[in-house]
Amino acid sequence: MKNLPLLLVAVAAFSVAACTTPDSTTGAATTDGSMVDGKMADGDAMPNNADGKMASDGTAATDNQTPAIVGKADPAGPTGPHATDAEFMMTAAHSDQNEIQQSKMALAKGVTGMAKEMADKMIADHTKSTADLKVIAAKKGVKLPADMDAEHKAMVPAMQKMTGKEFEMKYLAQMQADHHKTANTMAAHEKMTQDADLKAFIGKTLPVVEQHLQMANKGADMKM
Repeated sequence: MKNLPLLLVAVAAFSVAACTTPDSTTGAATTDGSMVDGKMADGDAMPNNADGKMASDGTAATDNQTPAIVGKADPAGPTGPHATDAEFMMTAAHSDQNEIQQSKMALAKGVTGMAKEMADKMIADHTKSTADLKVIAAKKGVKLPADMDAEHKAMVPAMQKMTGKEFEMKYLAQMQADHHKTANTMAAHEKMTQDADLKAFIGKTLPVVEQHLQMANKGADMKM
């Protein structure tokens, strides 16, 4: 009888272990807060997240999430300077010159295919938007720049050294980056400005810039 207390302790320990051991057929524990058949003990279903990934908002990520729209402006994305109407017009004028002069360089280098098609379109469309913007700037007393911005001027020496497919890939990639930023800037300023002339200008020009962006995306994909 002296061993009876030890026997009772062993039986109690075995009982506790049996209550907390996962069910061998479901792999689910049976204690409070554990999983039972893929559900929490309180009945709430667990998120179906087989790969263990989480979305940026903390929810379970899935493989069929809708991707971001390609070729559209994002007012919340990277933009050029546009804190005032005058600053926006300066940025827009620089953007026109960036595309016109890079495209003239492309044609001078004898680009072909999509790169040539894009260069021709950039010169025609951005020359038109420059003319439209000049009318508005004159009314507001803003003198527009007639050259590329400092960032794009700094790119010229390296681009001049490129030839053939290397240049075409660089040109199309730059068109992607430039038009993405220009589209974002226009969309952001359209929300901010109270100037009816600039709203009308952006309303007419932004769809053209987005078309350019889509064209650059397609051209860059073809060159990859």
